[in-house]
Amino acid sequence: MPKMKIDELSSVISSEIQQAQNYFESEFASERMKAIDYYLGEPLGNERDGFSSVVSHDFADVVETLMPSLMRIFTSSDKYVRYAPRTAEDTERADQLTDYVNFIINQDNDGYRILHTFIKDSLLFKLGVVKFGWDESYVVQEEEYDNLLEEEIVALLANPDIDVVSQTENTETLINDDGVETQVTRSYNMKVRIRKKSGRVKIENVPPEEFIFNKNAKSLEDCHFICHRTQMTVSDLVSMGYDEELVKSYSGDVYGGQEREEKQRRFEDIEGGTYRDPDDESQKDVIVNQITMKVDFDGDGVAELRQILAIGDNAEEILENEVCDYIPFACVSPILMPHRLVGRSIFDATEDLQTIKTTLMRQYLDSTYHSVLPRLIVQEGQTNLDDVLDGTAGGIIRVRNAGAVQPLQAQGVGREIQPLMQYLDEVKADRTGVSRQTQGLDPSVLQSTTASAVQATVKGSQQKVESYARTIAETGIKDLFKGILHIITNYQQQPRVVRLRNKFVPIDPQEGTSGFDVVVNVGLGTANEEQKVAFLQSIASKQEVIMQTLGVDNPLCGMAQYSNTLRQIVDVLGFKDTDQFFNPPQLVQQKIQEQQQRQQPAQQDPEIAKVQAEIEAEKIKLEAKIELDRMKANAEIELKKEKAIADLEIRRQELALEAELRVAKAVTDSEISTNLPRQ
Repeated sequence: MPKMKIDELSSVISSEIQQAQNYFESEFASERMKAIDYYLGEPLGNERDGFSSVVSHDFADVVETLMPSLMRIFTSSDKYVRYAPRTAEDTERADQLTDYVNFIINQDNDGYRILHTFIKDSLLFKLGVVKFGWDESYVVQEEEYDNLLEEEIVALLANPDIDVVSQTENTETLINDDGVETQVTRSYNMKVRIRKKSGRVKIENVPPEEFIFNKNAKSLEDCHFICHRTQMTVSDLVSMGYDEELVKSYSGDVYGGQEREEKQRRFEDIEGGTYRDPDDESQKDVIVNQITMKVDFDGDGVAELRQILAIGDNAEEILENEVCDYIPFACVSPILMPHRLVGRSIFDATEDLQTIKTTLMRQYLDSTYHSVLPRLIVQEGQTNLDDVLDGTAGGIIRVRNAGAVQPLQAQGVGREIQPLMQYLDEVKADRTGVSRQTQGLDPSVLQSTTASAVQATVKGSQQKVESYARTIAETGIKDLFKGILHIITNYQQQPRVVRLRNKFVPIDPQEGTSGFDVVVNVGLGTANEEQKVAFLQSIASKQEVIMQTLGVDNPLCGMAQYSNTLRQIVDVLGFKDTDQFFNPPQLVQQKIQEQQQRQQPAQQDPEIAKVQAEIEAEKIKLEAKIELDRMKANAEIELKKEKAIADLEIRRQELALEAELRVAKAVTDSEISTNLPRQ
């Protein structure tokens, strides 16, 4: 089979883009635009003049309630994930790579914002997408050199990445036998500009409307066509090294159809827009297609994975076409659908509820308005209509007879609507796991039910949140960190010195980085943390008993294991630097060995040596007990301190909530007979 031509490849890509666009526009684009409107509380489009236009915000309320819980779950530790070794020899290496990859996420990239957008996109639009890859760029530095010889200059300028900025000569005056002065150049001073190549792992969020793939894909690995369709300026592409005239020939292209409408819908709540000088050619947009696809380009009968960069609405011009060994995307949906890449969002679970609640709220408010300000029955010719239309409180209506103006009685619907509204809230809680109980906003409910019932309610809701978190962790987050490990092991060619655990450590990903499993740390709430602390304290107590009974050097556990337990307690409590409280087990063991060596007795009388050994053993045992008591006391002090702070904060929140409830009740009681404002 002959090798595929570039125009043939371009034709294949164009067909794939059109098919994928048609699929996404028909299946997802309208839903995403509707989700934005519901999240922002935009009007439904069925509003009528003179009637309430209030909009319920159930969708936004659920999303904004879930986000803090999910972010706390993933960011409760300074490590989003860790790499688990498959052999004991790789333990230290796995820990080092864990620290390094989390450093890449948090320091080289804006980890918190990326994770926040990743999760929130999935809640809003069914799919959250991040793109990652190895980004190489040049860093320009200027350096000065003094007293360079000519051979040194030649060697320096042999580097093509060095350009001369300025140069001066250092001369010396020589006088010959005839008294003639001659200027001789001895050395040179130079200022040069050096371009140093640097690379890093770059991670960025991809807006859902810019991400397309082939229809019926079950997973990213199952996709044969993936494309990130975005816009870049002519200036951006030229700075990347592409031909200016070629790029300009495709400038001015803009998204069309639903693709453009969806992108604009994202910013329609913002007044104004981004200004760009239409006369500046460098700032005109170019549609850029960053494609990962399986295609038999080389004609060997087997489709290979390729990364392709093409510009133009239909990818008419291919700028890059290379074989690749990984998919540079990670995707996540909060609610998985079997055998589908795109699952369900929180919008899918709340759309109908928000629509119904909006309708009921409008009916309730309209009914209340008509009850407080009823319509009037007016006898024509028997009243002064100007007086009737004047709604001033205490105003006078001039009539010819007493019965000329009568209120039209309107039947209120509040009693019928309120139970239905409560039922809809219960349905929402069942679907999403978000309720007043879990939000802590309804103390009356919590006080009127048993502790076991409250615990069951909270636990049931928590299970929903934990399900979202576990799904996000085992899909998108794990794929992201697998991809990062693959990138640094295959593309980072130079060692790098970074600060990990308050120490500068050289990292060379090329050294034994295969055979690691990705384990996602998912902290599932303070209750679990409290249980962990309780279990660890129980372990520490047993270790203390063993060491007090059998001695510090017993074969079951020693000071190193005890230190590890205490450090685990500190770590669970949220303190990142455990070395501030307890030494690491290795250092503890080292100090014990040094102490034992210093205490070894010299050659002397056996009886004296025996007595001294017994005294020394008792001394060591006493010192160990004192040290144990001290470490235990310090741990208990820290735990009591944390508990006191937590109890104080809880009590402060309770008092604030009680005050708000009293104020709200007072305001409600005082205003119940007043006119309700129309919306």
